[in-house]
Amino acid sequence: MKPSLLELRHLQTLLALVETGTLSRAAVRLCLTQSAVSHQIKQLEQHYGVSLFERKSQPLRLTPAGRRLHTLAEGVLRLVGEAERDLARIAQGEAGQLRIAVECHTCFDWLMPAMDQFREHWPEIELDLVSGFHPDPLALLLENRAELVVVSEPQPRQGLVFHPLFRFEIVGLVSKQHPYASRAFLRPEDFAEETLISYPVPEDMLDIVRKVLKPRGLEPKRRTAELTVAILQLVASRRGIAALPNWTVQSYVERGYVVAKPIGQKGLWSELYAATTATMAALAYLADFLEIVKTTSFRNLSGLLPLHGV
Repeated sequence: MKPSLLELRHLQTLLALVETGTLSRAAVRLCLTQSAVSHQIKQLEQHYGVSLFERKSQPLRLTPAGRRLHTLAEGVLRLVGEAERDLARIAQGEAGQLRIAVECHTCFDWLMPAMDQFREHWPEIELDLVSGFHPDPLALLLENRAELVVVSEPQPRQGLVFHPLFRFEIVGLVSKQHPYASRAFLRPEDFAEETLISYPVPEDMLDIVRKVLKPRGLEPKRRTAELTVAILQLVASRRGIAALPNWTVQSYVERGYVVAKPIGQKGLWSELYAATTATMAALAYLADFLEIVKTTSFRNLSGLLPLHGV
């Protein structure tokens, strides 16, 4: 039998290809070029004399040999992760807490699955959510009232570190019967002529207001609702239009409940960062939580893009 060519990077690449479904998305996920990803797969195929993926399949589909290596990758990387967490516990101790504050309603769509998996990895870490609206959420970190705050923009402050999570598109939502439903995209002026339906948060926390409407001096009427489904019900009833993250409304759009449109020709994109203190950033369980967030989010939510360092 030939000496093993397999390295952890090969297994990580294989997992990324399976999870993203395309060479280009896997390359972005791994921060590699497409040619580098393709080279790794070709290297394995030539070494073992097998094909790992069915050619010209979209999304990529594994061959029997590919499925065998995929099973190996899942098992090996899980064991490596467990071993590294055990080493971190030995080095840093087992006690700790992770109190999380979020400034957006929709964060819970990706945060809760990540928290569930984190509890499995670190059952000894006290995990909690900081409730309520906070006009200055970063102050929670400096006042020792939270260990992690999810924000949409990095605001440099001494002693704090911003960890990039991902980019996502905010789409405009209109009723199926609305005249805008036939347009290729929504213009800023379209919102000015309608009632903007949103969550009950300050205007400066709404990307559609902060990034699109306010710079143009546009101030539409506004109506609020606590729940996403309530916002969509108002949109479907033609009480106004909304702008929400794509992942939050994907299932409703697929069922034809409302119609989603890009905002502007290039779309309206937003970002999410996790802010921590520099001391917290050095802890292994914090690093693992951030990795879990990105892995589970890209696996479960549609339309995300990687976000690199600030």
